[in-house]
Amino acid sequence: MRIARRAQRIEPFYVMEVAKAAASLAKQVAHSAQPMIFLNIGEPDFTAPPLVQQAATRAIHDGNTQYTQATGLQSLRERISHWYSTRFQADVAPSRIIVTAGASAALQLACLALVEAGDDILMPDPSYPCNRHFVSAAEGNAVLIPTTAEERFQLSSAKVQAAWTAQTRGVLLASPSNPTGTSIAPEELRRIHEFVHSRGGITLIDEIYLGLSYEEDFGHTALAMGDGLGEHIISINSFSKYFNMTGWRLGWLVVPEELAPVIERIAQNLFICPSTIAQHAALACFEADSLAEYEKRRAEFKARRDYFIPALNRLGLQVPVMPDGAFYAYADCTQAAARLGVSGSWDFAFELMQRAHLAVTPGRDFGTDAPERYVRFSTASSMAELKEAVARLETVLG
Repeated sequence: MRIARRAQRIEPFYVMEVAKAAASLAKQVAHSAQPMIFLNIGEPDFTAPPLVQQAATRAIHDGNTQYTQATGLQSLRERISHWYSTRFQADVAPSRIIVTAGASAALQLACLALVEAGDDILMPDPSYPCNRHFVSAAEGNAVLIPTTAEERFQLSSAKVQAAWTAQTRGVLLASPSNPTGTSIAPEELRRIHEFVHSRGGITLIDEIYLGLSYEEDFGHTALAMGDGLGEHIISINSFSKYFNMTGWRLGWLVVPEELAPVIERIAQNLFICPSTIAQHAALACFEADSLAEYEKRRAEFKARRDYFIPALNRLGLQVPVMPDGAFYAYADCTQAAARLGVSGSWDFAFELMQRAHLAVTPGRDFGTDAPERYVRFSTASSMAELKEAVARLETVLG
């Protein structure tokens, strides 16, 4: 069978390969003194809050399960718009919001609408692997630009300008980022977008961790950028992270007004509509009780960060930049790997899996600039599990 070249360009998602190995070992040690702890997948241990669950049940009971518009329920688009206004002081018209089948569908729609074959999209290294694969699936080229801890592992305006060529279509950023949990400083993001816009390019920004920010200097949506610049941003978002609806597969896309009918046409053909039940459930995310619960959970995620990052640093797993959002720690494992007699993050991850029954993600997924130095820990697990993970690390690392 002849496989299309675009499919052959998509690399394996190595985090899932590690997850399969960890799941297999977990079955073997399930009843041991040390069952497997999974710090490899970025999924909140919290599930959808009560009002969201009740709204889903009510939608099923009332028969509100048929197709919606391809752009999503108008009432949901309006509530998302209101959330931007009240939480971030950003004026985002509902007509610019397209509800999607998760952030993955949002990225696919944006890339199909905007990326031509051969177009270059600039991205930071490290970055979330699936983002570059969406560019590849649209037959564009994801151009990874190495970043440093001093740059918060984010692109700078200077690097974007230096890398820009006649083939460059735009940039794909993430703030806060997976795997580092770091955000782009607002003034640097503005400089990047001003340059890209001046070149007729596109600024796509993955904001799926928006809301899960812990520092006053960050936690701002790019859509709030002044002087009309925010109206030209393309923002990808999700109900999975801050809103704790991972398996519901619901997200959204914010685009310039002129792009909305184009995205709608593609969505009609590819997806029909997002899950109707999930949309009705998501309406309850914006109720006062739900928002209060989300803020309690955000405080808990911050407490986990504040405990876990110093513990990793103490154990020689240096986190070069304190995450300001999301729930990840991108740690240099060079010293720790040497203590275990292995070299590189891939072998280190599997050694931890065997010795400590602890699953983490090696850096191979996230780029090509020294991925062997880094492993990603997820701090989305409970504080009890994080404390047990630290105890196990202390034991194996000495």
